[in-house]
Amino acid sequence: MPKVEVGGKTLQCDRGANLRQVLLDNGIDLYNGKAKLINCRGLGSCGTCAVEIQGEVSAPNWRDRTRRSLPPHSPAKNLRLACQTQVLGDVKLTKYDGFWGQGENPLWTAEG
Repeated sequence: MPKVEVGGKTLQCDRGANLRQVLLDNGIDLYNGKAKLINCRGLGSCGTCAVEIQGEVSAPNWRDRTRRSLPPHSPAKNLRLACQTQVLGDVKLTKYDGFWGQGENPLWTAEG
């Protein structure tokens, strides 16, 4: 079973599990500010679940690539949409500030 390291916790999930669902099921605060109320609920259209991922996950699909190519995101940043990402192996996550998680300052990392 893959391990997901986030906020000083180590979670386990099935291979192929949806990263957004794994985080929400384990009480991880994935959304910043009002994005907790106003998000697309996993459709890949809002971009508020963007996280930096180190580890083995699915390749970006067209929804992920398209949304991250639009402002305020930048395709140059190493972010992925958790809702469009499948966990394939052990991963470490970082969430940044900003409504869409596009900021420069980490809110949480794998370590805490």
